[in-house]
Amino acid sequence: MFIVAGTLYVDPAERDAYLASCVEAVRAARAAPGCVDFAVSPDLVEPGRINVYERWESEEELLAFRGAGPADEQSAAIRGAEVHRFLISSVEAP
Repeated sequence: MFIVAGTLYVDPAERDAYLASCVEAVRAARAAPGCVDFAVSPDLVEPGRINVYERWESEEELLAFRGAGPADEQSAAIRGAEVHRFLISSVEAP
């Protein structure tokens, strides 16, 4: 299992528009083979911060969905990012 998680930073005044531009990608990801969860959401404390979380059954399915990556307009709006991919070897109940 793979988890992709981290933060994106955009202009605080543009965050709502950026998130709106992600709606179709979130829907598509959640419908994609191997997607367990996919979320892009505003941070409750920092106005320009966006939290990202993806969980995939395999790297192949993650890469098949990812394709060329975000649209040019989305990439241009990102002022900073710290996103990492994690390989999970086991999952347990809390």
